Amino acid sequence: MNSPFAYSITTRDLNLWYAKFQALKNVNVDIKHGLITSLIGPSGCGKTTLLRCFNRVNERYGYVTTKGEIRLLGKNIYDPDVSLVELRKSVGMVFQRPNPLPISVYENVVFGLRIHNARRNLGRAVLDDAVEKALAEVGLWKDLKDRLHGRATSLQLEQQQKLCIARLLPLKPEIILMDEPCSALDVEGTRAIEDLMFALKGRYTIVIVTHNMAQARRASDECIFMLLGELIEHTRTEELFLTPGNPKTAEYIEGRYG
Repeated sequence: MNSPFAYSITTRDLNLWYAKFQALKNVNVDIKHGLITSLIGPSGCGKTTLLRCFNRVNERYGYVTTKGEIRLLGKNIYDPDVSLVELRKSVGMVFQRPNPLPISVYENVVFGLRIHNARRNLGRAVLDDAVEKALAEVGLWKDLKDRLHGRATSLQLEQQQKLCIARLLPLKPEIILMDEPCSALDVEGTRAIEDLMFALKGRYTIVIVTHNMAQARRASDECIFMLLGELIEHTRTEELFLTPGNPKTAEYIEGRYG
């Protein structure tokens, strides 16, 4: 994937309220194309809220108010001509716990294709090709090629999470959002998902929320540290951990709070 934009995501003066509580305060950020960027900070700092702004999932709640600008690949996602269906097609999301549909592996992978092409009769060859390519891209094809019609919920948790990522790929997303995708996995499963992130970066821009500082350090190119709804520091991961530019960042990394 070659993008003409240096930044996949930019925000300007982004503010968000849950009813009267302000969860994001004047967030200005530029997230580079093709990298893995981690959002870190103590619980309640706004990192998951920020992540969910990027595909406007927060707006599912009637008590949310958002002000400011978010541009994805140069387009303001709050412009009146933006289709939420198309936005969420180009910005895929992976959640804390794997959430495969209680149907077959095959039908999980083609589910989005069927929904977004409801008026077209996609041929079996097209669907078969999409399934093979998506499962191969996440490293599942070899293990599951003979189990495509088995229930996805019977897979190991690590495989379920990989399948949830594979489910996004036939829609050709530009950006993949991950909200603590390893929190339900063991050490081996976590390593597998991190390895997959490394394999996918470059072709996709990946933004991950994590409470795991070691994971943020080893698995991301850049880190964004947030505190009380504000963006405190955003830089290369190595710099943030070794030479933080803000004393609040240093205090968090040193474990003084959070």
